[in-house]
Amino acid sequence: MKLHNTSTQQYQTVTSYEENGVEINLIPFSTSLVVLPEIAPAAWSVSSFDALTIENFEQINTISPDVVILGTGTRQRFVHPRLIAPLTARRIGVECMDNQAACRTYNILMAEGRKVALALIFEA
Repeated sequence: MKLHNTSTQQYQTVTSYEENGVEINLIPFSTSLVVLPEIAPAAWSVSSFDALTIENFEQINTISPDVVILGTGTRQRFVHPRLIAPLTARRIGVECMDNQAACRTYNILMAEGRKVALALIFEA
């Protein structure tokens, strides 16, 4: 699905998404990644939802977002609380949703000026 341009183009914006990939500022990605408004997308070493570890969330913890939007793939799944304990301890919220909903939610929160992290899982 293509998304409309907004006045947030100086930030990392989801410009398109499909079942097996996403475009950030028109650049395609097909592997798991973490996106923040003011930081270029970074690879996220997650091959599947079932392979998530506490270390994966510690990587996100180092960038100190206000909230994490976790795209769990083609369907919504909920992460075990012990995996997000490093984030919860710092009062960083984690919202789980399918990748398409995650992309839309990220764009909304980013446009509001929130320090939001988008973490997307694409099965390897």
